[in-house]
Parts: sequence; structure tokens; C-alpha cells
Amino acid sequence: MTCGISALHGFLAGLRDADRSLTRRAASRIPPGVGKVLSAVEETAESTKLWCGAAAAMAWLGGGRGRRAAACGLAALAVAQLVSNGVCKQVADRPRPPKEWFPHDEVDDRPDSSSFPSGHTAAAVAFTAAVAPPWPAAGAACAVPAAMVALERVQSGAHYPSDVAAGAAVGLASAWLTHHAPRLLLRHWLPG
Repeated sequence: MTCGISALHGFLAGLRDADRSLTRRAASRIPPGVGKVLSAVEETAESTKLWCGAAAAMAWLGGGRGRRAAACGLAALAVAQLVSNGVCKQVADRPRPPKEWFPHDEVDDRPDSSSFPSGHTAAAVAFTAAVAPPWPAAGAACAVPAAMVALERVQSGAHYPSDVAAGAAVGLASAWLTHHAPRLLLRHWLPG
């Protein structure tokens, strides 16, 4: 038992060190022009505007497949927001990365809420992963801004990489649940 606890402590210390190192590298190595593009994409995604706009375009232009993709994407996004912002951030009260690590003023615009997990990343990944099965091309198109949002959250000083990874995991789980929950509920509640 003691060996297992020591191993866990070692793992967590290594994770903290990797988080610090990767956060500092992202802050200092991403060129300012790229940082501005990432910030513009993140600003568009703020309050899920980008994903709601994408869903509206899919529903309008994509026929039945587009409406299915949009509905799945928005449902997964709602689940991801509830889990990441409504539950996880309330339980894990992790401070944001230190401001002095960042050579830009974007760090002053970050929220005061818990850093863990990244709600922006959870929403972006949930929407993208839920859209992909009914409409793979739309999912591929959404993957680019979703990845940019995830990278921006570290570059701007809002999150550690592990916060973004946890947000991505929440997003993937939300998309999976959106696609599988109805079938699981029907199987459980309706006699076979």
C-alpha cells in the first residue's frame, strides 16, 4: 500500500512538473501573430457562439444529416458544459497558472473560476466529436477550431495542459453519452 501511494505521489509530481514546463513553453514559444489568431478563434467560441453558429449552418445547409449533426453537437455541448463548469470546477478548486509566466497581457482577461477542467475545450471537443458520426466532413471542419481553442487556453494563461486534456476527456465522454444514452435507456426501460 505504501509503495502504491509513493508511486501515485511521484506520478502527480511528474504531472505537475510537465504542466509547468509545457505551460511556460506555450506562453513563450507561440509567436505573437499566431497568438492573436488563436485568441480571435477563442473569442468567437466564447459562450459557445462558434458552436451554435456552426450548428445553425449545419441545420440550414445539411438537410436531415445536418439537423441530426447539429442536434447531437448541441446536446453533447450542453452535457459537457454541465459536467465541466457545473460539477468539476466546483469540486476541483485549482488556481490558474501564475500570471508572471506569461509575457503578454491576455493573462489579465482570464476568468476567476477554477482552472480544472477547461470548459472551453470540453465544449469544443464535445461538439466536434458528436457532429462527426452523423456528418464526418462537418466534424473534420470543426476539429480545426476546436484544436485552436484548446491550444489558446494554454497559450493565454487560462489553463494548464492537464486542464485542457481533462476538458477534452469530458468532451469525448459527453459526445459518447449523447450518441449512446438513448439506446441504453430504451434497452433498460423497455422490455425486450
